[in-house]
Amino acid sequence: SQVVTDRGRGEAEDRDSRGFGGQDRGRSGDEAKMSYSRYRSRSRSVDSSDVENPGNNLFVTGLSSRLTDRDLEKHFSTEGEVIDASIVLDPWTRESRGFGFVTMATLKEAERCIKYLDRSVLEGRVITVEKVLPKDC
Repeated sequence: SQVVTDRGRGEAEDRDSRGFGGQDRGRSGDEAKMSYSRYRSRSRSVDSSDVENPGNNLFVTGLSSRLTDRDLEKHFSTEGEVIDASIVLDPWTRESRGFGFVTMATLKEAERCIKYLDRSVLEGRVITVEKVLPKDC
């Protein structure tokens, strides 16, 4: 029987095998590398793969911990077509962190959401709605 060792593994792969890069487990090679590189650096430099915010992405705060992605989507759909609605969860407890993001189909619909849904009441809580700031702010 022959023992083969892999001495050509990179530092990132080695770190993942020891459990430090747990967010990449179960993903394909390219997806894991992209994900790892996204978390590796704290710099806000613009990468060619980054897409500029066209202005239809909204940041929503003041959300109830009982709220679901579907509830958020339903609330924003009163002002236009919702492309995506997601509440940010704590990675360890899986509980809501009280904020989320909504992507509207058009800039006009996003502006209407800011105008009519900012300071609105959702699940008994007053929410704030604003445009997502560009990455270089």
